[in-house]
Amino acid sequence: MLPGAFNALTAMQIERAGFDAVYVSGAGIAAVRGLPDIGLLSMAEVVADAGTIAQAVAIPALADADTGYGPPLSVMRTVQAFEQAGLAGIHLEDQESPKKCGHLPDKRLVSVAEMAQKIGAAVGARRDPDFLIVARTDARAVEGLDGAVKRARAYVDVGADVVFPEALESAEEFKAFAHALNKEGVTVPLVANMTEFGKTPYLTVKEFEALGYRLVLFPVTALRVAARAIEALLEELKSLGTQQRSLDKMQTRQRLYELLRYAEYEKRDDDIEKWYGR
Repeated sequence: MLPGAFNALTAMQIERAGFDAVYVSGAGIAAVRGLPDIGLLSMAEVVADAGTIAQAVAIPALADADTGYGPPLSVMRTVQAFEQAGLAGIHLEDQESPKKCGHLPDKRLVSVAEMAQKIGAAVGARRDPDFLIVARTDARAVEGLDGAVKRARAYVDVGADVVFPEALESAEEFKAFAHALNKEGVTVPLVANMTEFGKTPYLTVKEFEALGYRLVLFPVTALRVAARAIEALLEELKSLGTQQRSLDKMQTRQRLYELLRYAEYEKRDDDIEKWYGR
């Protein structure tokens, strides 16, 4: 399970809750900058935000790198930038640029050959062989399930470590995709995207596992809950002129300080003064 972190604090909460990895959603990064998920952010902006998140935790962070921010040579720079920023891997999608949210209509795809070139370039650019290259295909909505499978096979053939079929519409489709891709003794790790209010039905992690999926993303779940809670608090504050009714919904000062390791920083400061003086 990879819950989506939209900032470093959220990533720290995900780690504290016991999750083994964190996801850096492109939609989440765009939203906290006040922008829709339509490819408006540059590679440098996303790398900066994703790197801040990755450096805040010890667990691996997988990042959404959209379309790779350009042709294959640009994809190579993208991989190196995310790797240097401390990410454990990225996923690249086969939409045309500017991309759209994967659960919206009227998506346009690049050719299979062009995407295969990008995946191949990404694989060749990484310095750490454990840096994960995930190939996402948005073909289900454009070319049907068979088209998505065909594309996924092509991406695996050029070295993709994992395949991410976006916006499948039923448990049966998830099962059929996994079966079609992994027949003849080949096993390709698969990602499922369990986003809210989209094309995909609400399945549990155990259900996805039974269907053949190894990673399950919850990209903007925490963001949506946080945004709704803030919305409710602001409505109450505007109406009543006080936040007192919401105190029981707040993280306490002590819990926040524990999460941020406040005491650890104070001890470090004291140690520095003890060792070196002021």
